[in-house]
Amino acid sequence: MNAPSRLDTTPRLEDYPYRLSDNVRFGDLDPNQHVNNAVYATYFETGRVTLMKSPQYGLTPPGLAWIMVRLDIHFRAELHWPGTIELGLGVAKLGRTSVTFEQAVFSEGRCVASAQAIAVMIDEASRRPTPLTDEVIRNLKPWWRRGAGEQ
Repeated sequence: MNAPSRLDTTPRLEDYPYRLSDNVRFGDLDPNQHVNNAVYATYFETGRVTLMKSPQYGLTPPGLAWIMVRLDIHFRAELHWPGTIELGLGVAKLGRTSVTFEQAVFSEGRCVASAQAIAVMIDEASRRPTPLTDEVIRNLKPWWRRGAGEQ
């Protein structure tokens, strides 16, 4: 009897509504001449911060801020210099005070790493978690990852 086939869960760039291009830097390499695993956290941060802190998107109201509480990275393939990368980001889930993002790094159309990142909204003065505002929830709508099922 054959084992059941697994659905292909390889991320595709078109599933991520927020996209950004970046460069692989020579300084990103490790002694093995591929991008060091720690650098991927920076790539993912670039995608999140560029979206969340851009005033035009209204995702960080005055007096509030976002902090990272979890980042799970799946390394899928080696990445080398020189080159450009495409960063994809989409909302996967909303909590009372948090948002879960699914992110991916693509090189020449191939996913080389993916991640799930959870950010919590905090009050800047108290540094305590605070519920997502109706405005933030509304402004996150365009960024739902395809297939994630908006809540």
